[in-house]
Amino acid sequence: MSADAAGGEPSPRVLLADDQTLIRTGFRLILAARGIDVVGEAADGLEAVSRARELRPDVVLMDIRMPNMDGLEATRIILAESPATRVLILTTFDLDRYVYTALSLGASGFLLKDVTPEHLAAAVRLVGTGDALLAPSITRRLVERFAQDGTPTVPRSLSGLTPREREVLTYLGSGLSNAELAERLTLSEATVKSHVARIFAKLGLRDRAQAVVLAYESGLVTAGSGQGGRGA
Repeated sequence: MSADAAGGEPSPRVLLADDQTLIRTGFRLILAARGIDVVGEAADGLEAVSRARELRPDVVLMDIRMPNMDGLEATRIILAESPATRVLILTTFDLDRYVYTALSLGASGFLLKDVTPEHLAAAVRLVGTGDALLAPSITRRLVERFAQDGTPTVPRSLSGLTPREREVLTYLGSGLSNAELAERLTLSEATVKSHVARIFAKLGLRDRAQAVVLAYESGLVTAGSGQGGRGA
């Protein structure tokens, strides 16, 4: 990461992948004005994969619907080749199947293109630190979708988790932050972070987004469970 001229904080190096030139230009100007370095652009999924190999960005802002190769396939390839890179899906299409597929592939966040400039920059910085970002409305609908689909599929065993770790994973899946988890469980934030780190290590998860997907798939979180955080 490069240094943030505004405050000396690390700033993520960003690759923009969108088939619309005006969208890329607008995003570049928004991010540059907030001290975030856009190191490259791509007009389709194939170019996004090629540019990611060349530039090794910290964050890829990835559109979904693009020619030649869509953003979902490009995300799969980029994350397989460069696990340290984070992908933030940014699209006009607010569809659950895109959300679930993108997160299952390892995307760290999902935002709509009507996001405000301030929220976009904040999301890029957050994802660049290795955290995950999910819009609350999307998280809520994803929970409801899995509740309606019937019996969930369990991609990996949760048997290695302690009862407390299963409880923490349930709250993660409901969208609670570490601070909210600490308050709910009457623990310090440091203890919560330790629990989260152990869960990730045991289950081979890269970030909170994958934890959310796993919590839904395993049935730990269901619609109406009443465990969501603010806006979940």
